[in-house]
Amino acid sequence: MKRTKRTCSVSLLLGALFMALSVSGQKKDRPNIIVFFVDDLGWQDVSVPFYKEVTPLNKKFNTPFLENLAKEGTKFTDAYATPVCTPSRVSMLTGLNAARHKVTNWTHPVANRPTDNPDDMLTPPEWNINGMSPIPNIPKTVYATPFPQLLKEAGYFTIHIGKAHWGSAGTPAASPLNLGFMVNVAGHSAGHPQSYYAKDNYGNVPGRASLQAVPDLMEYHGGETFLTEALTLEAIKAIAEPIRRKEPFFLNFSNYAVHVPIQPDPRFVQKYLDQGMDPVEAGYASLVEGFDKSIGDVVQFLKDKGVYDNTVIIFLSDNGGLSLQPMRTGPNHTQNLPLRAGKGSIYEGGIRIPLLIKNANSHQARTVASPVIIEDLFPTILELAQVKSYSTVQQQIDGKSIVPLIDGQSDKAWDSRALIWHIPNKWTVPDGPGINFFSAVRQGDFKLVYDMKKARLELYDLKNDIGETTDLAGKNRKKVKELSEVLTQNLKRMEAQFPYDKSDGQRVRFPNEVN
Repeated sequence: MKRTKRTCSVSLLLGALFMALSVSGQKKDRPNIIVFFVDDLGWQDVSVPFYKEVTPLNKKFNTPFLENLAKEGTKFTDAYATPVCTPSRVSMLTGLNAARHKVTNWTHPVANRPTDNPDDMLTPPEWNINGMSPIPNIPKTVYATPFPQLLKEAGYFTIHIGKAHWGSAGTPAASPLNLGFMVNVAGHSAGHPQSYYAKDNYGNVPGRASLQAVPDLMEYHGGETFLTEALTLEAIKAIAEPIRRKEPFFLNFSNYAVHVPIQPDPRFVQKYLDQGMDPVEAGYASLVEGFDKSIGDVVQFLKDKGVYDNTVIIFLSDNGGLSLQPMRTGPNHTQNLPLRAGKGSIYEGGIRIPLLIKNANSHQARTVASPVIIEDLFPTILELAQVKSYSTVQQQIDGKSIVPLIDGQSDKAWDSRALIWHIPNKWTVPDGPGINFFSAVRQGDFKLVYDMKKARLELYDLKNDIGETTDLAGKNRKKVKELSEVLTQNLKRMEAQFPYDKSDGQRVRFPNEVN
């Protein structure tokens, strides 16, 4: 058949139309993604058990909306972050392990101010005290491409609400707008709120405002809207526009709750007082229920707009629960039992976190016991967003996509993977269990802990001893030697920094150099 110019033109037009419809369909089909990121929430501080059984702590809290999500998503019982906030947040944003990105402690709101406490024995290394940076040559930062930037380039409408804490003021990462977010509400360089109360302007009171005063939210100042509720209202406003335009969005909703100061949410606190809780713990429980209602409100909005089924929802904490007086009541390091210790510690109480992922167009509940870690979310979110091709500046991604686990695929390689923690810093005074100058590796059921100050290796069987009560190092020297080599080789591969001994100026030994 002879092709005329008219035939060719019609063919080209139909082809172009088909391509446009295909692109439009792909754009519509790509899922929305929401991360509910809670600050300082312990592994058991919700009514959903992230364990083989309900624990006494689970029974203290009321999180019905999270319970509903758990009926449609994948619970990870063995999920991990780092012991404190900024390292976890940088790992999630960049896909890098903290030993590699070297933001190994929380960052100060103001640039060039180390947050390490003094120590009589060891001097911390020159770590990246200013956090991360999306542009090169910013002093004392890790230069990396954040995944929200990659989502934005792929056509996602990107939103940040709440706590940021990725970089110190005076550096680019102090503003989420420099990290690929198109909208930012209340995110800045500080890591906790000065006040949860609108009557206090969330800390923005002339003559009394500190670096922790929460920015934005001026329309609520002087009113009665609790901070968690104000952030929720702003999150709903922010996602309404991309929903209206039928474009995929990514929402990083990082509540300031449940970080100190523990100020009771007046909507929920009375019932916990009526149950006999002391005021501090009742206030804490009210903060927990407050963020749960926040989740419920956003989910209901998604359902009302008809986009819930095509939305991925991820829920997690940035480290283990706080376990120190006077911020929490009870003896120190008992608030997360049976897990040992709490925030700041390399033991399970400081690093084990709740992680729940509801995939788009899925309503199946699953429980996964394979160990996963927070840097895994970088490649996971990009895969869920169908971003198959992307480039980063320098970073060698340490995280591994956990989408196969979400989809119910079993893979024994997951259980043999080595997870690494490295904290060459002095977080608090005094030293505590697993707090200050520790490294660790988990591979399979065994976990090796390296105490740098005491030059001591400890070995725990987490399957049979989740509380890390029995050190097996003396009985199983073969496993100690094996894991000390795994930990050492990984730390060397990531060019991990080590503290120095003040007595002779020498670097602390690698784990495999300890007898």
